[in-house]
Amino acid sequence: MPATLTQWLQRLEALHPKAIDMGLERVARVRDALGLRFDCPVFTVGGTNGKGSTCAMLESILLQAGYRVGLYTSPHLVNFNERARVNGDIATDEQLMEQFAAVEAARGDISLTYFEFTTLAILRLFAQAGLDAVILEVGLGGRLDAVNVIDPDVAIVTSIDIDHTEYLGVNREQIGYEKAGIFRSGRPAICSDPVPPKSLINHAESIGADLWLLGRDFNYAGDKQQWNYGGRSVRRNALAYPGLRGANQLLNACAALAALESVRDRLPVGAQEVRSGLSMVELPGRFQVLPGRPTVVLDVAHNPHAAAALAQNLGNMGFHPYTYAVFGAMADKDIDGIIAHMKPYIDHWCVTDLPLPRAASAADIASRLSEAGVEGGSEPDAERSISCFATPAEAYANARSRTGENDRIAVFGSFLTVAGVIAARKSEYH
Repeated sequence: MPATLTQWLQRLEALHPKAIDMGLERVARVRDALGLRFDCPVFTVGGTNGKGSTCAMLESILLQAGYRVGLYTSPHLVNFNERARVNGDIATDEQLMEQFAAVEAARGDISLTYFEFTTLAILRLFAQAGLDAVILEVGLGGRLDAVNVIDPDVAIVTSIDIDHTEYLGVNREQIGYEKAGIFRSGRPAICSDPVPPKSLINHAESIGADLWLLGRDFNYAGDKQQWNYGGRSVRRNALAYPGLRGANQLLNACAALAALESVRDRLPVGAQEVRSGLSMVELPGRFQVLPGRPTVVLDVAHNPHAAAALAQNLGNMGFHPYTYAVFGAMADKDIDGIIAHMKPYIDHWCVTDLPLPRAASAADIASRLSEAGVEGGSEPDAERSISCFATPAEAYANARSRTGENDRIAVFGSFLTVAGVIAARKSEYH
């Protein structure tokens, strides 16, 4: 058996021939061998964007209400342990290694991917922790994601847009069907996408799920100071805006409040707990504006839908003489779509390679920027520039060396881009 968490994770990466192998049959067999079940409400949250924010809000409100909560999210930014939180605390190496050993013993000759193996381990950690609520973020899609081996009491789909087309389909109707695979017959199925695909609605109706739609079953209204939530039978008035910044966060907050309304007989929460939960929620890397100058914004926007939200948020921030981008992305992403949304807001592009074979090279991103009409001057005082770097840390260091204190740096794209800059900043201050 591996002696450290790092050794375990290295071993799991080599366990299965494919990194992503959609399907639940193998995971379900190991789930049954482990005897995995939950005696508390389970929330499963899927969607193209917004699922991490919705999970964080649910966790924050439930913790404020005094409940014991397990939260599973992915991917992580810096340490694997971030994926599992028990009662607000990140799981320790020892807790995770104990569960890895249990999954290893239970799987026999069944081959599991890294994501499937670690998902089962974290589910077992939660099952043994005496929790009042469990929140599970879908990794990819929904219907065939490893998380979907657990039947949720409430399923939430936050948004549906084009991403992961090689696995989920090429349009919103096909992707919507995959996302709706987390819905269950007779149980609340919440969708906060303002224009849900017909495939999602049809699937929910065909299985007899209790479908809650934004604008029909729940909605919100607000002014600059505060906002109100209206559900089927619960109103929440005079709410503070969520601690997470950004234009889409009210949609995510609405989804969380609708989910809580749908199980209020089992997990009642009071008005003050909702208020404080929303105002105190934190989520690194989601339109995260760091303290200090120049302004640094971290955002894991890695598809056009998320880039559009980031662009809108940057536009709402007020004047900065120059904006520098630190940008790296996976080759299978719609990089041209991301550039199209971000182009009006960026003066200087610092593009970076990433330490994964499926990443786009900095040179490739630079040529796409040129094709999109982004001009790049090489002189130090050029009004526009495109520069290539080997790592996010080097790209960020270059941007830092050129910014004035009233400028800003937007770090976005892959989780690895944001994680690389977070790690670089940590070493800067230690």
